[in-house]
Amino acid sequence: MDAIEHRCSWCTGSELYQHYHDFEWGRPVRDEQKMFEFLTLETFQAGLSWITILKKRENFREAFHQFNIKKIAAMNEQDIDTLMNNVGIIRNRKKIEAAIHNAQILLRLHQKGTTLVDTLWAYMDNTPLDNQRKHLGEVPALTPLATQISKDLKAIGFKFLGPTTTYAHMQACGMVNDHLVSCPFHKDCLE
Repeated sequence: MDAIEHRCSWCTGSELYQHYHDFEWGRPVRDEQKMFEFLTLETFQAGLSWITILKKRENFREAFHQFNIKKIAAMNEQDIDTLMNNVGIIRNRKKIEAAIHNAQILLRLHQKGTTLVDTLWAYMDNTPLDNQRKHLGEVPALTPLATQISKDLKAIGFKFLGPTTTYAHMQACGMVNDHLVSCPFHKDCLE
């Protein structure tokens, strides 16, 4: 049996999903713009499947200035109206407004001398948590740490970041390694 056949089963059935799983999901992100992109996409994913977001990802990148934080923070009501008419993205006004608001909050963090990367990785002591999952059923939707991070991010002013969204973000950005130990990409996500 080919080792690739042992990849985490949640990503099978779609080349796009498999590529994301194999080359992005769970790999530690230390780039601020990339971290914000994942955070924003996770907020849009709430209530939807991740494959829906992946299929629209390039449209999101175009609509949100390649996730340039300053450009998103400067978006206004006219931009929101334009985005609400963009069939290539998820047209949810509250989520669009949250993306802009979160970019503004992030700029305030930058002005105080910190970053989203530093803020989030501090919870992990800058080291990914390798959960050593053996079965997909062992992977939770949220954890006490995700709940705490969500609460802390909301206290800073971030929106649309509940514990489940926060945990999905932690998985995507490699703060936690939830690849199954049998998955050939598990070891690639360890620093």
